[in-house]
Amino acid sequence: MSDYVKDVLVSTEWVAEHLNDPAVRLIEVDEDILLYDMGHIAGAVKLDWQSDLWHPVERDFIGADEVSDLLGRLGIRREDTVVLYGDKSNWWAAYAYWFLTYSGVTGLKLMNGGRQKWVAEGRELVTDVPQPEPVAYGSLKRDESLRAYRDEVRAHLEAVRAGTGAMVDVRSPDEFSGKVTHMPSYPQEGVLRGGHIPGARNIPWARATNEDGTFKSADELRDLYAAEGVTPEKDVIAYCRIAERSSHSWFVLRELLGFPQVRNYDGSWTEWGNGVGLPIEKTYREE
Repeated sequence: MSDYVKDVLVSTEWVAEHLNDPAVRLIEVDEDILLYDMGHIAGAVKLDWQSDLWHPVERDFIGADEVSDLLGRLGIRREDTVVLYGDKSNWWAAYAYWFLTYSGVTGLKLMNGGRQKWVAEGRELVTDVPQPEPVAYGSLKRDESLRAYRDEVRAHLEAVRAGTGAMVDVRSPDEFSGKVTHMPSYPQEGVLRGGHIPGARNIPWARATNEDGTFKSADELRDLYAAEGVTPEKDVIAYCRIAERSSHSWFVLRELLGFPQVRNYDGSWTEWGNGVGLPIEKTYREE
């Protein structure tokens, strides 16, 4: 994995070798929150992407101080190496990685291939739930350069038109075209319009992964994005429906390939598709 720009991936073998390392902490983040209780890597604690990271009332995240408290309750120290992994080829682990990085947390890594690869290799899962000793993590400061808001996305349309910016829609082709308003096999989430943000390029997140859930090589990833005009010198915004899939692509672009300007639009299509006065493009036409 040395061909990636940053050292942010660890293998399943590495994790297995460091299960008893007190300076390495594992966090499982799944879409299916029942998976953890059915079995997880020994020593891993559970993070619920919705109840732990989202504000209970506002459509926003918990604050930086609350993130510090959360990590402290999980027994994580600032100097620890924190390895995130989960289901769906690390969708939600990447979402947590992006959010924690945005919140100022350092020392984060993803287990390449996620839970899928660990299980496929026949590695052990346990049901014992760790009871970590609470610690004081310390203060955190948000990095707003990693997050895009609706009005910033609207202003970014001019950069896309001028060729200095890029917009990456990581959803399925049918979502992008406007044929459907949700992922296959997923419920409709209340989006009123189908389509995509004007000027966006459709690069589904899964095109960055191999069949076993691991990331493709750096050269393959660069070629994938360059073919759609997404190159390092551009200011890039990625989006999907609520930013879980686009976090995966954000991780590829910023952490693996080292693009200097990559933001994740967490409002994504659930906000843009319902926004009054926001422009969309729709290529699907019923016959």
